[in-house]
Amino acid sequence: MKAPHRRIVLKAPWEIERLRAANRVVAEVLAELAAAVGPGQTTADLDRMTREGIERRGGKPAFLGYHGYPASLCVSINEEVVHGIPSPRRRIADGDLVSMDVGAVVDGYYGDAALSVIVGEHPGSTAARLVEVTRRCLDAGIAEARPGRHLQDISAAIQGVVEAAGFSVVRKFVGHGIGTALHEPPEVPNFGRPGQGPRLRPGMVLAIEPMVNEGGPDVRVLEDGWTAVTADGKLSAHFEHSVAITEDGPVVLSRLD
Repeated sequence: MKAPHRRIVLKAPWEIERLRAANRVVAEVLAELAAAVGPGQTTADLDRMTREGIERRGGKPAFLGYHGYPASLCVSINEEVVHGIPSPRRRIADGDLVSMDVGAVVDGYYGDAALSVIVGEHPGSTAARLVEVTRRCLDAGIAEARPGRHLQDISAAIQGVVEAAGFSVVRKFVGHGIGTALHEPPEVPNFGRPGQGPRLRPGMVLAIEPMVNEGGPDVRVLEDGWTAVTADGKLSAHFEHSVAITEDGPVVLSRLD
């Protein structure tokens, strides 16, 4: 989902605190999902947990009804990249790579974050390495989210970590600004050249979200109109944090610690 061409809105400190509150809800719900996900569960179970977890904390699910999306959670398994629709017929199996993306709105401000887990213990597997590389490339991108840098410094850092590991970044879907709308300018691609794009300024809040494929970068969207899968059928992983750029550097709003 691409953000329309609009100006980048800088947030005041009080607005960043509102965004922190919304992202706190997202982070807590994601932590609950990561602890609960297991073999035999349906993805509809996870969607119910997401909706109830957000509402119990005083928020509303941001994805439910967004451009017609029918659920509170995007849950994408194995070759699914993003926007997987929960279903009572989809059961999770041991060894599945499960990516969960949660959005919430609290007092008019949005939170958005995602993580990937492997169900069960599978150290050393390709899936485990893919998840670790995707987590690391998000951290590398966040480290570049500092005043005076350029937007594509974030993008290039992500791409560098991914490609050094022999994986590829998805180009069809990108990160985005976030605030009083779920998707605001600018787009935050996971590929690019250092020194390119808008200069980063305090008050920008970005949802940085690398989507990393085991094989090639190409994806296709299934007939449900939402679920994006890898074109070659190989694995994909997804992590996301909402990050405020401050004078002192990046502040991750959707992290619990």
